[in-house]
This record gives sequence, structure tokens and C-alpha cells, in this order.
Amino acid sequence: MLEFDNVEVYYGKIQALRGISVRVEEGEIVALLGNNGAGKTTTLSAASAIVKTHSGRISFAGTDITRAKPWDVVGDGLIHVPEGRRIFSTLSVLENLQLGGYLVKDKAAVAKRLKDVFELLPLLAQRRSQQGGTLSGGEQQMLAIGRALIAGPKMLMLDEPSMGLAPLIVAQVMQVIKEVNANGTTVLLVEQNARAALKITSRGYVIENGLTTMTGTGPELLADSRIVEAYLGA
Repeated sequence: MLEFDNVEVYYGKIQALRGISVRVEEGEIVALLGNNGAGKTTTLSAASAIVKTHSGRISFAGTDITRAKPWDVVGDGLIHVPEGRRIFSTLSVLENLQLGGYLVKDKAAVAKRLKDVFELLPLLAQRRSQQGGTLSGGEQQMLAIGRALIAGPKMLMLDEPSMGLAPLIVAQVMQVIKEVNANGTTVLLVEQNARAALKITSRGYVIENGLTTMTGTGPELLADSRIVEAYLGA
């Protein structure tokens, strides 16, 4: 469904991606693992057309999106939930969610998706009139995911959704991701919490210095001594 074929990205003279090759099939949850600066966020940003690809090819649902515009990528159904949530702190929960449907012309579809989000995340329904900036970190992450769902994603890219959250809240976020996937949305998940990510993923990739260096199923990577030592604690 989403494929990176030998993708290279530069920031000025600094090469961030050195030939990334990643494949996500429809219906999967795939994790990208790696330390800070490895190139995980840049990989998602390249797919979203937020950063330009120097070379290589990115395709989504059979279409080459390497040179696409960000709004066209969103229109195609590839939705990015960025690191840090990026909600609108002075807008209400409801207004934040409604902004997720800004490209959707069918208002009935937006209303249906809003109903579905409130069923999936009932806390947001209870706080629909509350300003986004007054929510806790975990609640803001749920809001960011909910806003993305209003766009009607075929595939959801999530960048560090567990960052800064308590273990109990991390478990809740991962459960929501599993439910989103079970409802038919493919997921590409960037996570430093490798243990939490690999427990819910179909497959995973390890990125080091802008290159994919390892891949395997969730259980395979959880059992790999190199993953245990590098990301899970020896």
C-alpha cells in the first residue's frame, strides 16, 4: 500500500535518509524503530511531502507520490499525525476534530466520522466544548488521532504517539491504534517505545543513520538479542 524504494533525503548538505526501503501492506500495522536522529520522522515527512525527496520513489495505493503536494497526499487518504500532537490549543475539542475534515466536501461523511470518533474515544465526546490546550498529554494525543480519523484515512502514519506519556496511558494509546487498525485503517507507527510498538505490529523495521538495517515480524524482533540490547534493555 505504501512503499519507499531507495529514498534519499537531504537537509541542506546533511543527508538524513541514505536509501530507505520500507513496505507497508494494506491492513498491517508496521513499526519504524530507531534512536533519535535515525531518520524515522524524516521518512514520514517524505511520504507526506513535507520534505522533498532527493532520489528514490515513494508510492501509495499504486500511485507515485514522490513529487506530490502535501494536500494531495492528504486527499489520497494518507494521513500523518505528527510528533508533539500539534493540536490547536485555543480551539475546542470539537473544533479541532472538525478541522480534520477540511478537505472533505461531504458534510454527512464528516458528521458520521465525528460520531464514530466519539464512540471510539468517548472522553472526547465528554469534553467536546473544552479547549484543546487544557487536556492532559494523553488526551491531546487521543484528540490528534481523532482529528486524523475525521479525514477518512486509508492509512495513518503516527509519529511517537507515546512520547511523554505514563505507561498506563501508553497502553491505552496502543489499544486505540489496534482498534483503528481493526476497523480497516492501515498504520505506519514510529516509536521509541519498541516493546509497546512491537506487541501490536505485524512487522517492524529498524532504521539506523538513515538506512533500514533490520526487519522482521513483531515477535521476531522482540526475541532478537540485538533489539533487546539496543532498545529494550539488556
